[in-house]
Amino acid sequence: MMHPRRRASCSEPARPLSGGNARVSPEVSAEQDDEGEEGDVGTWSALVPELLDDILRRVDAGAERWPQRRDVVVFASVCRRWREAAVALVRPPLRCGGITFLSSLKQPGPKEAPIQCFIKRNKKNSTFHLYLSLTQAALTGQGKFLLAAHKNRCAYRMEYIIFIRKDLSHGSHVGKLKSDFTRTKFTIYDLQLQYEGAKVPISRYRPWLARKQINPPVSTGNVETGEETYEYNLLKSRGPRRIHCSIQCPVNEDTAIDPHEAKQLCTPSSLVLYNKAPRWHEDLQCWCLDFHGRVMVASVKNFQLIAPAGTGQPWGIQDDETVILQCGKIEDDVFTMDYRQPLSAFQAFAICLTSFGSKAGT
Repeated sequence: MMHPRRRASCSEPARPLSGGNARVSPEVSAEQDDEGEEGDVGTWSALVPELLDDILRRVDAGAERWPQRRDVVVFASVCRRWREAAVALVRPPLRCGGITFLSSLKQPGPKEAPIQCFIKRNKKNSTFHLYLSLTQAALTGQGKFLLAAHKNRCAYRMEYIIFIRKDLSHGSHVGKLKSDFTRTKFTIYDLQLQYEGAKVPISRYRPWLARKQINPPVSTGNVETGEETYEYNLLKSRGPRRIHCSIQCPVNEDTAIDPHEAKQLCTPSSLVLYNKAPRWHEDLQCWCLDFHGRVMVASVKNFQLIAPAGTGQPWGIQDDETVILQCGKIEDDVFTMDYRQPLSAFQAFAICLTSFGSKAGT
């Protein structure tokens, strides 16, 4: 017996039903599927600009921190017009002090207060995960995932591949880090991506429309953006490391960048950083630095990077006491990472990874 509202094709033999309440759904062709998607997009993009801006401002005002910040990302995923409106309104990390879109990971951090993050290391599978701290009180706890890295050994050399997905899936890498055979010199490479013909994903409840995804980005090659050197220490782990870093940083970047329409809006300039020299503590009989309560365990991997006097003027750095990046150990396999302008989260993470792979001071 067939469903009373469905008629079988005359050319197809009847099939037995596996259950008493079987339902037959009509097939949806690819052309009809695309027409339905375009219709949905057209409906959402037809909102009055004033109403669209008002909705976005309300969503942005009510989601200042993660996980509520996810509402802004969902808003930008509705259609191209909504994404353009979100990119125009949402301020970059330099202005708002927070991270919203994936493009924020490669934009400079804030100028005043640093963005506080932490790194979790897994020695068994040689992976590192970077998280954004969600609370100021707790050093770790629950965090918003930002980046991941996997360490590879190539003879005497060391290589780190940086991913934007937690599962390190293929095609999600955004940069890499390579060392020389002495593992005291590291080169940072930024993977330049170009999005061609990308479609914005739409929330759907129909299973046959769920297969639509964003077209993968096309890689245009790795670009060398930085270099970090560790000076050899005769005292090894009994003495502090000496770090010298040179990295390309944008001089000015006031607006958010759409990852689907990324353009070079600012000219990068070379920034020179070196580690702040610790002082010897007579009572404790060890080298000390003031991490303002962000570091709990003594380690040779603890460091603070500053800019030489007079070299940070293009980025508003007035003196050589401003800490641009600091990394320190909290507990076994957990480290804090705090960065500010002109470094981005990607650059700061890459610099911190070198402290795990360097043989200097070990």
